[in-house]
Amino acid sequence: MSFVTSKKMLTDAQKGGYAVGAFNAENMEMVLAIIEAATELKAPVMIQTTPSTVKYASLDVYAEMVRAAAEKASVPVCVHLDHGNSYELVAGALEAGYTSVMIDGSHESFDDNMALTRRVIAAAAPMGIPVEAELGTVGGKEDDLEAADGCTLPEEAAEFVERTGVDSLAVAIGTAHGVYKSTPKLDVPRLAEIRKVVDVPLVLHGASGLSDDSIRACIKEGICKVNFATELRIAYTQAVREALNADSKIFDPKAYGKAAREKVKELVKNRMLVCGCDGKA
Repeated sequence: MSFVTSKKMLTDAQKGGYAVGAFNAENMEMVLAIIEAATELKAPVMIQTTPSTVKYASLDVYAEMVRAAAEKASVPVCVHLDHGNSYELVAGALEAGYTSVMIDGSHESFDDNMALTRRVIAAAAPMGIPVEAELGTVGGKEDDLEAADGCTLPEEAAEFVERTGVDSLAVAIGTAHGVYKSTPKLDVPRLAEIRKVVDVPLVLHGASGLSDDSIRACIKEGICKVNFATELRIAYTQAVREALNADSKIFDPKAYGKAAREKVKELVKNRMLVCGCDGKA
């Protein structure tokens, strides 16, 4: 049960009216912090890596790191490729043992996005691995890719899901990757319209920095997976900086790594409570 795909956890969230928290991890400390938080709250969880993260180490390293930790966990844990930016990268993640993948063709034309998504699904389906796609563009910067806002059209979302058979769909409703420079204005009515015509779980990207009420409003209108990345990186780095500033004699990475791990764990627990996935494992 512990190392699983995202299929059941997202369909359960859709039926139960909550969202699964999906958290980006950069290293071992963050992986352990996320799983510890999920275990304490009895919550299903997705651990994600982006193209730049796997470039820093490798797909194999992150897949095996999550697998090793998940096998000792008492809750469902999924390792997910976030913003897969090519068929080749997604294929590599499948080979490495990722249990969920995203192909991000949102920067392509509508038809090319569908074609790329179908190609990925053809590779993933025989392995039983669910596929997430994105329609519309979430603003801000994700890794080395910067995008302008381009909200998802409900009629295009319906056609995209029907013609691709994708398992979940990331939609653009005004969120952005990275740090918000001003309070985002989310188009929740648009999300409600998408929900009416799309029957697969919907995904919210760019949730770092959103208010609890904003996240809950999106979940109420059909979001089943919420991505958190930037705020985890900030929390980790702040904890390391505070530990080193407090004691200039620290030289053991485990000392400040432990502080960072605790800070990330508390943040993850907070976000899981907002998503309502606590007690759902």
